[in-house]
Amino acid sequence: MDLFEYARTKTMKNEAPLASRMRPRTLEEVVGQRHIIGKDKLLYRAISADKLSSLIFYGPPGTGKTTLAKVIANTTSAEFMQINATVAGKKDMEEVVKAAKDNLGMYGKKTILFVDEIHRFNKGQQDYLLPFVEDGTLVLIGATTENPYFEVNGALLSRSVIFELKPLAKEDVRTLIERAVYDTERGMGAYRAAIDEDAVEFLADIAGGDARAALNAVELGVLTTSPGADGVIHITLEVASECIQKRVVRYDKDGDNHYDTVSAFIKSMRGSDPDAAVYYLARMLYAGESVTFIARRIMICASEDVGNADPQALQVAVAASQAVERIGMPEAQLILAQAALYVATAPKSNSATNAIAAAMRAVQETPAAVPAHLSDSHYKSAQKLGRGIGYEYAHDYPKHFSHQQYLPDALAGRRFYEPSGNGYEQTIRRYLDWLHED
Repeated sequence: MDLFEYARTKTMKNEAPLASRMRPRTLEEVVGQRHIIGKDKLLYRAISADKLSSLIFYGPPGTGKTTLAKVIANTTSAEFMQINATVAGKKDMEEVVKAAKDNLGMYGKKTILFVDEIHRFNKGQQDYLLPFVEDGTLVLIGATTENPYFEVNGALLSRSVIFELKPLAKEDVRTLIERAVYDTERGMGAYRAAIDEDAVEFLADIAGGDARAALNAVELGVLTTSPGADGVIHITLEVASECIQKRVVRYDKDGDNHYDTVSAFIKSMRGSDPDAAVYYLARMLYAGESVTFIARRIMICASEDVGNADPQALQVAVAASQAVERIGMPEAQLILAQAALYVATAPKSNSATNAIAAAMRAVQETPAAVPAHLSDSHYKSAQKLGRGIGYEYAHDYPKHFSHQQYLPDALAGRRFYEPSGNGYEQTIRRYLDWLHED
């Protein structure tokens, strides 16, 4: 490296965005992702021992995929090379492979290749890397925001260990924000900045587990805010909300506003008001509410308030829950909106809710044995005890229905399920009436 290259590298390091400057240099500095880099976990042990196989880091933006690659670069004795799949071409890959062969042949040194956005490589590019990963010329580390099982060559996947990174917990983001504001070596500490508690809380909440989004907001706030009379740059809630380009929504995920908004959302779906339902959904999403939490509430409402009036409502809600976990934001809002609107406009019935509540009370209040004719007759001595004797097989009777007693004697004649007159439950009611009309 010549003098000019050294000067350029140093300038870029000093002028790099805050999120880049604050990247952890060691495993001990990494915040979050304890499920894969806790001290008893495979990845922690592999990095510490410098015994890495090919890896795929998969997770949302800002969760630490590149950070972990940089930590590996700082700790490994292997040659570390990096390319970005959005700009790298065949020539770049050929140069990496040539250098890796030279390192292995001349110095007996392995080469780790970090491919950021690996899902951007087409099939041909991924196939090109395969033989060099297979023969040990390269140890591949890929980072992707997309599901690798859909976007990465199956042959590469079979030769790699996949680690899924989760959105950072709010407390982890808080730690990073405070570290960035007050760190004088790599953070914004030299600017004499201070951040209010409610601003930290807001940024940690609204970032949605994306550390980069929170740190970018911190940097913008410090660089664009004038010092106060005390000479300190104060990052207030107002400044924080401007810097992350979202206005403050009165919504505290641990306080009354959280429960009020969720309650209004559920009651709007139950009350068949699709406009109010989608409004409260938007309010929760805007404030950074967990999409999995919202999906759970829709599933509950689909069963509790729609029930058998439209059995498909639960199917839609469950499918939406699975889809948002695979897709994530921002597209997940479309799926949640579809599900919430379906539940809101579906015919309503709480008959299933009432049925299980009444049955639970009966179980608690009335001790009752299973009728002998319904008991299992297959075990030894069952018939001697009268088990299963007298049971009427429903398919042997007209309508495939027998009028035998199914409830215990103490509860004979009790009705727990009363189908409503709404939606599909009209059909259920007519069917039950038809069975019992003889």
